[in-house]
Amino acid sequence: MSHQTGIKANEALKKFFSKCKDGKIRVFKIAIEEEQLVLKDQHNEKHNWEKDYSKYVVPLIEENQPCYILYRLDSKSSLGYEWLFISWSPDTAPIRQKMLYASTKATLKQEFGSSQIKEELHGTVLSEITLEGYKKHKKDVAAPAPLSMREEELQEIKKTEVNTEININSKQQTLGGIEFPLTESAKQAIVDMARGSYDYLQLRIDIPEETINLVCAENISLEQLPAKVPSDTARYHLYKFKHTHEGDYTESIVFIYSMPGYNITVKERMLYSSCKIPLTSTITELGLEIIKKIEIDAGSELTEQFLYEELHPTNSLHRPKFAKPKGPPGRGPKRMTKNQ
Repeated sequence: MSHQTGIKANEALKKFFSKCKDGKIRVFKIAIEEEQLVLKDQHNEKHNWEKDYSKYVVPLIEENQPCYILYRLDSKSSLGYEWLFISWSPDTAPIRQKMLYASTKATLKQEFGSSQIKEELHGTVLSEITLEGYKKHKKDVAAPAPLSMREEELQEIKKTEVNTEININSKQQTLGGIEFPLTESAKQAIVDMARGSYDYLQLRIDIPEETINLVCAENISLEQLPAKVPSDTARYHLYKFKHTHEGDYTESIVFIYSMPGYNITVKERMLYSSCKIPLTSTITELGLEIIKKIEIDAGSELTEQFLYEELHPTNSLHRPKFAKPKGPPGRGPKRMTKNQ
């Protein structure tokens, strides 16, 4: 995934950005609310940048809540005043919040004006964004090679997404996603399906609890499968597809990730996409072998022909041999040549 959330500044914030060019605004705070970037607080210039920094920046911070802070420095360039961009993403914040803010950072910089941002500071603990922490950051970090917007965004997501406890048994870094734990009922249903008790399982993410829960476990026919896919929310499905291939009867476990377009929230889209790889790995560890992973928009796509072609795609490399056309009639006898 490209990790773009689609969240943009609301109209009030866009108007405020134009006011920042007059040199009166010293610092302001931005948060994400109702899938929009909104202005939360602001302060005008009162002293020099160091005194104002100590007075204003730290009080804007909430312990467990990520945010963005833009702080105007006293220096100017040909394009106007230069700004420090502070992204606050505390270790204690929920993973989904940290990912959301990391993924929206590039959009905010673009809307404010990337050319006006002279420096950036990322903080996970309060000491990193105090005046002393900022000065230490300037000393410790050598001038990096210029990064594209895409590279900056991926780098920020990597910082926040892997900022968890890593040990010999953990898999967060290698999986490249978020690993929400399965509830005990969901684990047991997967084990039972591996033993042949069920043909179909449906799983959902409990966003407030950050867990993956069981919705249902049952035996259904292929004709009943499309109706099981919700049209207003994302889901994970496991289905045992029974069919014949080249005369042999076979049963294949198919992992289906249903995402009904953009009718759901940005958070839900991000979480279901990010949890997919760790979840399928856990399912395999529980003894259920997944033969094919499929992503769909709607249940109507789940026909017998669709599933069969996903499992047994036609090999386009074996093409019929080209038939040499016959020569024109009445062209006379073939020419005879002697061996030299």
